[in-house]
Amino acid sequence: MEAGKKIELIFLWHMHQPDYRDHVTGEFRRPWTYLHGLKDYTDMAGHLERHPQVRAVVNFVPVLLDQIEDYVEQFDRGEFRDPLLRLLARESLDRLDAGERRLLLATCFPGNHLRMVAPYPRFERLRELFRPVEGQGPAVTDYLSGAFFADLLVWYHLVWTGETERRSRALLAELMTKGEGFTLADRRRLLDMMGDALRGLVPRYRALAERGQVELSATPDTHPLAPLLLDFASAREALPDLPLPHAHFYPGGRSRVDRHIALARESHARRFGRPPAGMWPAEGAVSAALLQQLATQGCRWAASSQAVLVHSLHACGGGDGDAALRRPWRVEAAPGTAVFFRDEKLSDLIGFEYAKWHGRDAARHFVDQLAHIRDAAPAGETPLVCVFLDGENAWEHYPYNAYFFFEDLYGLIAEQPWLSTTTCADWLARHPEGCKSLPRLVAGSWVYGTFSTWIGEPDKNRAWDLLCDAKQAYDLVMAGGRLDAPAQAAAEAQLAVCEGSDWFWWFGDYNPREAVESFDALYRANLARLYELLRLPRPPQLDVRLSTGGGMAEGGGTMRRAS
Repeated sequence: MEAGKKIELIFLWHMHQPDYRDHVTGEFRRPWTYLHGLKDYTDMAGHLERHPQVRAVVNFVPVLLDQIEDYVEQFDRGEFRDPLLRLLARESLDRLDAGERRLLLATCFPGNHLRMVAPYPRFERLRELFRPVEGQGPAVTDYLSGAFFADLLVWYHLVWTGETERRSRALLAELMTKGEGFTLADRRRLLDMMGDALRGLVPRYRALAERGQVELSATPDTHPLAPLLLDFASAREALPDLPLPHAHFYPGGRSRVDRHIALARESHARRFGRPPAGMWPAEGAVSAALLQQLATQGCRWAASSQAVLVHSLHACGGGDGDAALRRPWRVEAAPGTAVFFRDEKLSDLIGFEYAKWHGRDAARHFVDQLAHIRDAAPAGETPLVCVFLDGENAWEHYPYNAYFFFEDLYGLIAEQPWLSTTTCADWLARHPEGCKSLPRLVAGSWVYGTFSTWIGEPDKNRAWDLLCDAKQAYDLVMAGGRLDAPAQAAAEAQLAVCEGSDWFWWFGDYNPREAVESFDALYRANLARLYELLRLPRPPQLDVRLSTGGGMAEGGGTMRRAS
């Protein structure tokens, strides 16, 4: 190694769950927000708290924080609008109806058996007890007792707690040791602990930010695929022949994107004390037009992925060498916002590969990859490596929710005198002239550098057309002045939910059937609710399923993301 050569590293952990609430009843259709809160958001804070030498960016989507606060209010009141929590709190589970039994049996045996069931013999025994009657219908499952369901509910929530929580909260060790015969008192103590953990999430991350270890960033309000709201044709910058919806554009997309950005900045300031310096746009999806809007609202940086940079460099007649990744860029059409591009190889090693490795070996391999990048850099240069990915969905595939991986990784990073972790805002402050200039940006996302995951297939395009129809109706009603101010605010909030990117992701036969059906139904229910708030009749096309796709069984949560 050349004497004095150094390297800088930015971790960005993206925290997001779509809005799972039925906005008619207030019920949560899926439990993943509070489950990831208990397991992953607590652990990711704990890893950083144990390793104060390591700095990182943590990105929170406002719609996730809205739901966390909703759950905290439910715990505070002791009145639950999530069916799993309501059952966990019920005094007796002896008289469950058929729907409740079906829900528990479909939900509470995690698909990731190896990591979330097999390590716990008492939990695995419940699975073995159920196996002989599986698929035989309610006439047989009615024989399962309330004690069985009480143990099942408790174990399900125990395995969805973070490893750092298990090491700091005696109750979790006590319940796991007890293993069976859980009483109402046990369940109530578990609920109290869960409420306490969720209540502490925002204060913990705010404290990490206030001491300068973490930069907190945001995503536009409900995680919209903003470049497509601005212009469907942006999808053809990377894929010229991609089929588009019948609608030529999303009505009023520019004002809607501005609103999503503004709401995110307001949310961030309210919860963390100041607006964010930068944003991870939903799905790392960027276009020159979006960057211009981010800059107008004061965002100093945005982030995307390597494939977008590669496509852009090719369009400019340049290469795609590794060195191009090692600085942020400023797009000539939107110079006010610097763009950091994720190293896809290193990010995907953490997201998809290292779960199969011993934690120490994975950490050593990761640091060795950084050393190779450092050694290949020209003399006098300090390369920057950006590792951006989900802070929630990969860890259940690691032993012990990646506790030992992070212990080894953060510990080893802190030991290297040539390696320092930083944040996006800090890097820009220290290198005001350090960005390269990009003549043209080819619009794209973190998935293949394109938008094909959200648009282009028949089901996805039909979903966009339904949204465009609803937005046209929204605009007409708003222009007509038929709604008072509270009704207008309710309709706008419902429109924002419908604009989230996740609905369009899930349509397609590459996703689990049960998840596709659930998201399809919830998306159409959200659109129907929007028409109701606009005091318009429900269009008949909302009664028709958008997608007939979906294959394998769902494993739990938005398991599809690495970023």
